[in-house]
Order: sequence, then structure tokens, then C-alpha cells
Amino acid sequence: MDTTMWFFVVCLVLGCCVGLLAGLLGIGGGLLIVPTLSSVLPWAGISSPILIMPMALATSLASIVITSLSSALSHYRLGNVQPYVIKALLPSLLMGGVIGSVIADRLPVNYLPRIFGGIVWMLALQMMFSLRAETARALSFTTAHVLNGCIIGILSSLVGIGGGSFTVPYLTYCGIKMHKAIGTASFCGVFLAAAGMSSFIVLGLSQPEPLFKYSVGYVYLPALIGITTTSVFTTKYGAKLASRLSTSIIKRIFAVFLLLVGARMFLT
Repeated sequence: MDTTMWFFVVCLVLGCCVGLLAGLLGIGGGLLIVPTLSSVLPWAGISSPILIMPMALATSLASIVITSLSSALSHYRLGNVQPYVIKALLPSLLMGGVIGSVIADRLPVNYLPRIFGGIVWMLALQMMFSLRAETARALSFTTAHVLNGCIIGILSSLVGIGGGSFTVPYLTYCGIKMHKAIGTASFCGVFLAAAGMSSFIVLGLSQPEPLFKYSVGYVYLPALIGITTTSVFTTKYGAKLASRLSTSIIKRIFAVFLLLVGARMFLT
């Protein structure tokens, strides 16, 4: 089997894992997609260091649009989506997503993996040392929440994720139950990933480096098709599992997952 076929098979398997994580943890799977694609894109003939990381980020965001939508629909049917939270955070999340993609395109290419790993480690530590639910806090359209939403959007685009890894801890800090935080983060992730993806497409089309065949801007279509083909079918199983597990177990799974992914990217 040639390397191109292996690449597509890896994307199919990756999609299965991404779908389960999206439903279980409320994340679009970018924390898994970005490091995997950055390692296997050379199998598809993409070897330019200038292109690999931006293409991994952009393709991750594109797949998250589809995967998070499937996850959000599953959580909506289970009653885990909170409309008032979406109204308070979504505008600033979208603004931050666009800003973050512009920053990512301008940063030196060797900075992105370390930024990715460092941010992920901070998330893991936050989840490990905050296993108990916090005292409830009102979440409304205030200056603080607008600023926090913008920061979440910027950081999410910088590391090619739909924001669930930041949004879920933030919402639990605000007193929202874990299962509802996961469902709401999935819904927000659709729009945040779409904003970041759109910016990466425009930035990719305008940069001087020749783009690879079958790419739209920085989005690599064969990887996108492989990942989403399987991820849309496995999100519902992750959502059902999330509704059955306790909050502390989900947080521990989340924390361990983040530590492993952060170590992989930071040390590469």
C-alpha cells in the first residue's frame, strides 16, 4: 500500500477517534487532528515546513465545522445546549477566531507547535486541579465575558481547535454543569471553527508559496474528507457516553488527554 493510501486510512481512523472525543468532551478534535496531520502530511507529498502547520490547523478547523455540528445536534437532542450562554459568548468567540488565524499566519512556523503544546498543558493543569464544580456565576453579555470569549477565540485559532478545550473549563468555572457545558461548547465550536477556517482559506489563497493540489487555501481536501467521513458517525456514541459518566471522570479523561497531546507537540 503506497503512502497516499496509508495517509487516507490514517485520516479515516483519526475521524473515528475525533468523533468520539467530540461527543464525549465537547471538543472538535483539533487537539488530536493537528499533531497527527503535522506528522502525516509529508506522506501526501506536502513537505514544505512553511505549509505543513498552517495546513494542519486549517484542515483541523474545517473538519471541526462538520464534526462539531454532528456533536451539537446529538447534545441538543439530549437537552445539553444552553441558548443564553451561546448568546453571551458567540459574537466575541467569532471575532477572536478571525484575529487568531491572522496571528497564526504571521508567526514563525517553528513557534506554532510550541504554542500549541504550552496552551494545551495549561488546559490540562486547569482541569486536573479543578475537579470540583465551581460556585455558580451568572453568565451574561458583559465586558468580562466578551473579553474572555475573544481570548478563547484567538487561542483556539492559534492551535486549530473549535474552542471546546477552552470553553468547557470556562463554562464549568461559571457554574454550568459539565454535561451542559460540553453540549454548549460543541454548538459554539461550529461557528468558531467556521470563522477560523474561512480566514485560513483567504490567507492561504493570498500567500506567495505555491499551494498543494487538492487544497482550498490552507485546507487540504483529502484529509478533510477522510476525517469527516467517519467522525460524523461516532459523535453520537460519545455524546451518549458523556451523559452516563460522572463529571469528575470526564474531567480526568479530559486532563490526561490534554497532557499527552501537549507533550507530543511541545517536545517535537
